[in-house]
Amino acid sequence: MNRAPAIVILGPGSLATARRIQQRYPQAQIHGLQGRVEQAEHFYESFGDTLRGLYQQGTPIIALCAAGIVIRTLAPLLGEKGDEPPVLAVAEDGSAVVPLLGGLAGVNVMAREMAEALGVNAAITTSGELRFGTCLLNPPQGYALADLEQGKRFVSDLLAGEAVRIEGHAPWLAQAQLPASDSAQRTIHVGCSVRAASRDELLIHARCVAVAVAGGSADVALQVRESLHAAGIAEASLAALLAGEADMAEPALHEAARALNVGLRFAPDADNLQAMLAQALPQASVQTVGGVAIAIADAPVDVHQVGRKRGRLAVIGLGPGAAELMVPAVRAELDRAEDVLGYETYVRMAGPLRDDQVQHCTDNREEMQRARHAFELAAQGRSVVVVSSGDPGVFAMAAAVLEALHESTDPAWHRVDLEILPGVSASLATAAQAGAPLGHDFCVMSLSDNLKPWSIIEKRLDLACQADLVLAFYNPISKSRPHQLGVALEVVRRHRDGNTPVVLGRDIGRPGQTLRVVTLAELVPEMVDMRTMVLVGSSTTCTFPRLAGGVWAYTPRWYPSAT
Repeated sequence: MNRAPAIVILGPGSLATARRIQQRYPQAQIHGLQGRVEQAEHFYESFGDTLRGLYQQGTPIIALCAAGIVIRTLAPLLGEKGDEPPVLAVAEDGSAVVPLLGGLAGVNVMAREMAEALGVNAAITTSGELRFGTCLLNPPQGYALADLEQGKRFVSDLLAGEAVRIEGHAPWLAQAQLPASDSAQRTIHVGCSVRAASRDELLIHARCVAVAVAGGSADVALQVRESLHAAGIAEASLAALLAGEADMAEPALHEAARALNVGLRFAPDADNLQAMLAQALPQASVQTVGGVAIAIADAPVDVHQVGRKRGRLAVIGLGPGAAELMVPAVRAELDRAEDVLGYETYVRMAGPLRDDQVQHCTDNREEMQRARHAFELAAQGRSVVVVSSGDPGVFAMAAAVLEALHESTDPAWHRVDLEILPGVSASLATAAQAGAPLGHDFCVMSLSDNLKPWSIIEKRLDLACQADLVLAFYNPISKSRPHQLGVALEVVRRHRDGNTPVVLGRDIGRPGQTLRVVTLAELVPEMVDMRTMVLVGSSTTCTFPRLAGGVWAYTPRWYPSAT
């Protein structure tokens, strides 16, 4: 199971069972029906569209509802059996667990895990698994089936009464209830060697091979494949690529790992690849073939125990606060993070977080210290997230993180996989609530003089007003600078008439949000606090009544000189 499951519920009566399942799968996200469920990580309006979307994305689905609802919903999408994710129906009270789809993707394993967590029996109906106690077509982690179609024929023969003998090391097969016989014609062969296909043999590859490679090659994946072929080793037995830490950011290595569908790990650079691989897998036999070092272990290789992964640092924007306004890529990044850094208010906003995720909460003014700490953690091979509200590149942490990297001479920091993921900024969220006041050219400014002189703010504000730009004010007022918004409004009023619309959005996207549209003449600093976004219209910004009350505000795309 490569993706975290989605737990889909229709009402509050399912929430307790969903939370019990979530304890078994901590990365699973609960999807609740909007208007019925108050506590969930995601909310949806259409059950059918949500279920079909998750299925098409390959996300394992745990639906807490009747099995028939799930079957009718997904029936139009059913295709090849090998391409479907696990899909299970679970009774609202947790009294039944029914695997529906994804037999080759581990659905029966999930069913048994959930049934154990809920204290019930899983309703498994797969004939081969019921008879033999294991699914030969879906080997456990560390093993790979060579040929699915051959596997289906082979299992069919066993169900028809054929005996089988096992060649190779596979403890999980020894525990199965197979019709074993030393004289059987049918054979299950477990190993890493290339073998010719046989009607009488089920070939299962043990993923017990690791390959050490050097950066700089134009096609690392091709080099690895050719070396494995020359050594008589099946590609399906490859578990990991290993490279030196100096090549950690080499794109060709990462492309090769994706092409070969294996983990990419790194170790301290050694005199040669064979020595580096021998240090990483001391119990394996190592040989050099075709410019790469190949290690073969006696058992499947645990990728996480080979070297270390490349550290990752993601700077993310949570959006204005509402879970539904957080972009999916940000939610996914939070789900896989090991460390979460940020101002405490924003870290709480990022939740729910798992118990195993380390939270590093700091004061809102400690940006550079936070950025350096994030790189220190990521350089150790950890997955780190630095959170900002809104968008991380708008008066937030992205600039501080890049500044810390720019100043650093530590090569380990520069090898970190750094990504900046956008979020819905407060100005955009407020504008959307009001209508489209930012529909034409606009200027975004912070009225805080903590990091720049007030004289610069006043000069830029005057020029923006002369240019007749819509103005978006961040950090408009605080206890330490209560007078500055009034001074800013004096500058604005030198260029705009009193009827200019002003949008005041407070805590937009959060509980208790408020939205007001006033005129520039009506606006006084007492209407605004630090949590208010102020949008001052241009000479063309218009308002008109909403049928449900209040007004719409928008700035037309045209301009007087263009008409």
